[in-house]
Amino acid sequence: MVSNRVVSLLKYLLLLGLAIFLLWLSFRGVSWHEVVEGLKKTKFEWVLLSMAVGTASFLFRALRWRLIMVPLNKGVTRSDAWHGVTVGYLTNFAIPRAGELARCGVVAKRRKIPFDKLFGTVILERSIDLLSLLLVTVTVITLRFEKFGNFIQKEIIGGIEERFSLNFWLLFSIVILLLFLVLFLLFRYRKRSAIFNKIVAFLKGIYSGLIAGFKMERRGLFLLYTALIWFSYWLMSYTTILAFSSVATLDPAVATLDWADALFLSVVGGLGWLVPVQGGIGAYHFIITLALSSIYAIDTGLGALFATISHESQAITMILFGALSLFFINRKNVKSSL
Repeated sequence: MVSNRVVSLLKYLLLLGLAIFLLWLSFRGVSWHEVVEGLKKTKFEWVLLSMAVGTASFLFRALRWRLIMVPLNKGVTRSDAWHGVTVGYLTNFAIPRAGELARCGVVAKRRKIPFDKLFGTVILERSIDLLSLLLVTVTVITLRFEKFGNFIQKEIIGGIEERFSLNFWLLFSIVILLLFLVLFLLFRYRKRSAIFNKIVAFLKGIYSGLIAGFKMERRGLFLLYTALIWFSYWLMSYTTILAFSSVATLDPAVATLDWADALFLSVVGGLGWLVPVQGGIGAYHFIITLALSSIYAIDTGLGALFATISHESQAITMILFGALSLFFINRKNVKSSL
């Protein structure tokens, strides 16, 4: 049988290959001379401000997550939540979608909270994020339907419908049926199955984490942090637009970008970060470049440059603070073991 390590390696390489392919799609046919000229005209003081706002969004997310965790253990500190969030971001650059597991692992080890319960709090938090994304998306479409509505319908929804053929849905249905069959067999022979008991125990832990989230005392503060997170995303996008504004001398279409466009690009960029590739690499670049060229008729090379500046500035921030958190955690563990 193929070992779990080989399967994990193949999965990693497959997703890395997807990221590289999407990067190639983003940069194919690009005029590198134009990219270099655009880079020279970029106002990097705005990029630094965008990175500072990104750091603030990490803090707001950590503070919000702590509110959900406090009912599980009142000893959870702000630094626990901060280290969990930043290590989670760092982990996503190595193993896609593993960041949520990593941040639960950090807090579980530091505060002796069951991992499954912490995972329940993350599920609740991500559910709120999904609802927020839908709300912001509706707001964006309402603001300028003639621009954004057509792009979302044609490029995103239409693209999904085009790729997800009847064969895909047939395969998806078969997988779901097989999953239910496995669960039924495990339940049928649950008295003889240790695996079933472990699955049930894990699901119960997740449920406990979800319930704990609903018991938080400061729900108004939770909503405030959620609003601040999305305000940070918008401000990161808008400061990147300001950094890019001087490039209008190379392409006048750049000058048309404003605050509403920043909100739209933050939503579209958020979809790019959701794609399960290492740190959104490639997927973010592809969808932002596509949006800028389709809606604003901005040159593909300059669109790819905008996506690169936006993504890499945040990626550097995530990697930097994630590495600092790892250093702090390991140093503290070494001291406690002496």
